[in-house]
Amino acid sequence: MTTAKTIARDAISVTARAVLAVTFIWASIHKIADPSDFALQIATYQILPLGLINLQAIVLPWLEIITGLLLVVGLSTRPAALLTCGMNVMFIAAIAIALSNDLQLQCGCFASSQAGDQMDAGLLFRDVLLLLAGAFLVAIEPDRLTLDHFLSRRKSHAHA
Repeated sequence: MTTAKTIARDAISVTARAVLAVTFIWASIHKIADPSDFALQIATYQILPLGLINLQAIVLPWLEIITGLLLVVGLSTRPAALLTCGMNVMFIAAIAIALSNDLQLQCGCFASSQAGDQMDAGLLFRDVLLLLAGAFLVAIEPDRLTLDHFLSRRKSHAHA
């Protein structure tokens, strides 16, 4: 039996999954298409040692797109949401460091260095909201529209 509380929780969960999925998939596209530009954007933050910049420029976008796709279908929802939390903590730290060092740079979040968002506190706010959405998904059971839910029901019916 479905209650209003369950429907509301599922609606919030689906919305959180969709927002995170679209955000992370969208963010990965230009980074995958132009890893050298993304590596340059990472370097401008002046946080990572030079030896790790190319590795991050190659690995992070693929992690973003895979995580986003997992959230779209609701497979490994909690681990995928936990990954978004980790990435958002990293993004929040990087933006906060850049702002505290008064670096005038583009965030590199969704576009090339020429078209990116200007660094400001609004980026921190956005990433905190995304962090909260991910934390919500980690804290609750996967909604009824996920593959996780479908697979767990199949498994429980198979054992019955």
